[in-house]
Amino acid sequence: MGWDWTGDEVIWAMQGAEATEQGNCSRFKGGQLPHCCEKSPFIVDLLPGAPYNMQTTNCCKGGILSSMIQDPSKFGAVFQMSTSAATDESGFHMPENFTIGVPGYTCAKPVQVAPSKYSSDGGRRWTQALGTWNVTCMYSQFLASTSPKCCVSLSAFYNSTIVPCPKCSCSCQGLPGAKCVKFGETPSFLQQIKDSNRESPSLVRCSQHMCPIRVHWHVKQSYTHYWRVKITVNNLNILKNYSQWNLVALHPNLKSLIQVFSFNYEPLNQYGQINDTGIFWGIEYYNDMLLQEGESGNVQTEMLLLKDPDTFTFREGWGFPRRILFNGDECVMPPPDQYPRLPNTAQLGAQLSFSTILFSLWLLILCAEQ
Repeated sequence: MGWDWTGDEVIWAMQGAEATEQGNCSRFKGGQLPHCCEKSPFIVDLLPGAPYNMQTTNCCKGGILSSMIQDPSKFGAVFQMSTSAATDESGFHMPENFTIGVPGYTCAKPVQVAPSKYSSDGGRRWTQALGTWNVTCMYSQFLASTSPKCCVSLSAFYNSTIVPCPKCSCSCQGLPGAKCVKFGETPSFLQQIKDSNRESPSLVRCSQHMCPIRVHWHVKQSYTHYWRVKITVNNLNILKNYSQWNLVALHPNLKSLIQVFSFNYEPLNQYGQINDTGIFWGIEYYNDMLLQEGESGNVQTEMLLLKDPDTFTFREGWGFPRRILFNGDECVMPPPDQYPRLPNTAQLGAQLSFSTILFSLWLLILCAEQ
């Protein structure tokens, strides 16, 4: 994250994080120089395993934060710093123009709130901060990228048609800047960004949709009282792994979800009887890391759902999700009129009846000849 100092402040020392640049500290003569003299410092989280004298409580996540539902111990990161004005100016002035440093985020102005309190001596004593400010930052998919980052394909056991991701969901082959690698080919040299503070460029396998992430929803099986769905997430990005990924699905039957076999799951937005949205994420040390494109570049699960006699049907694409989001970005869905449909039972019935009539006539002719 970063900000702009409103005065002549410098950062003398930090724990739990560090500034990427020290800046020009030549005005300080002798002794220990400040940690950062930049007017607009940029702060990065320390990596796990940082030296103990550089750590603070709940620090050092390597810049990777999970959602509150995925892991309550990893959704926040804390750092401390010692600051003062380089001149004799007294008092503390809150910085302004906060940024997260990740595309798509915009931050509001700091708002002073009631001072935070901290417990000590086993909860018998409370100490109070001199001042507390809140800065709220919001994410916008449209600001983060000019094009989507994922798409959805669909299939079902009752239909031989596999509905692919819509063409040019994320980009189109041949467009300027649309780099891709054909299947069976490996680029001779991948110019990966060496700076760990910058995101790797996007280089995907060539496809009609050109998305780095594809989510496939397959209606696998139907039982008397249950039905089964298989979800597969494919990483088609040549250069990027996805750590602590998550997937959000909107489907009316998620309220009747019985079991998820290979992902973690938690329902979202439970308002009274409305419970149609849930978040999936990987199991730690098993599939919480979605590896880059290749044989292992996918994660998958199956889930079992209870049929609701009042609302359940496979007709008109009911078995497929309404929306899918991956890591907070909404995925491009196929048009509803292209969803796999149940076979036309009336037509099948008519064909069956006609075949039965022909078979009966054939038997009558055979009996007459005898």
